[in-house]
Amino acid sequence: MSNVVVEHGEGLFSRSLRRRRFIVAGIIAGIEAVLVLADVIPWWVAILAAAAAVAIYVGWARQHPAPIVRSIAWVTAASQLVVVLVPVAIVLVGLLALVGVVVLAAIALGVLLLDRR
Repeated sequence: MSNVVVEHGEGLFSRSLRRRRFIVAGIIAGIEAVLVLADVIPWWVAILAAAAAVAIYVGWARQHPAPIVRSIAWVTAASQLVVVLVPVAIVLVGLLALVGVVVLAAIALGVLLLDRR
C-alpha cells in the first residue's frame, strides 16, 4: 500500500503533481535561474514574479477548493522563491571565495616576511 493521501475531488494529474512538486519546482527554478543569470530575464522581473506568486498563493490559492489550483500555485511560488535565492547565493559564495583568497594572500605574505634568509 502506498503512503499517498488522496484528497476529496483530487484527480490523477493533481495527485501526480502534488507528489512530484519539489522536482517540478526545482526544474522550473533551474531553467529560470539560468535565464536570470544570463541576463535574459532581468533581476527585478524575477523579484516581482516571486512576490506576485507568493501573494497569489498565500492570499487566494492556499484555501482554494480545487487541489490542482493549490498544487500549481505552490509549485509556482516555490520555484520563484528559489530563483530569487540563486543569485543571492552566488554573490555570497563569491564573497566567501574573495575572503578566502585574501586570507591565503595574508598567510603567504606572513610566510614571506618571516623568512630570514
